[in-house]
Amino acid sequence: MKHAAIKLGNEKTVTLSASKHNEIQAAIINEFVPQFVKDGEVLYVGDITNKGTHLDKKILRELKIPIDMNSKLPDVVIYDRKNNWIFLIETIASHGPVSPKRRIELEESFKDCKAGRIYVTVFPDLLEFSNHSDNIAWETNVWAVDSPSHMIHFNGNKFIRPR
Repeated sequence: MKHAAIKLGNEKTVTLSASKHNEIQAAIINEFVPQFVKDGEVLYVGDITNKGTHLDKKILRELKIPIDMNSKLPDVVIYDRKNNWIFLIETIASHGPVSPKRRIELEESFKDCKAGRIYVTVFPDLLEFSNHSDNIAWETNVWAVDSPSHMIHFNGNKFIRPR
């Protein structure tokens, strides 16, 4: 595996250590964010070997998101200031999907944050997704690196409409 480079909105480039987990995180920053969160600010990315690789303490504190050693931040946190949405993104290569249990943990951790929460689980491919699809929480989203232009929504009839 190779080191994964991510380019943050402020023109800062961060290099993550070589791992499947970090390759997925690089895809989140380099592919997912430009397509689905165009003006998103990367507030947190944790390298598998260095949990605080990128941590925007100032904005996290403004949003009332806990950042102490006991906080349970997801793998990637993106803020869409325009819509006041916070994207809480887990990669399957770390703790698993945003399961019902994990969603409750995140709700508790982010209870003081007034931004709307969007939960996303990222898989390297749809085959890996099929192995975990029975453990995805309702009201969450799934994105697969091998199908970058599409998202799977576990959101009931919210998106039912003619195309």
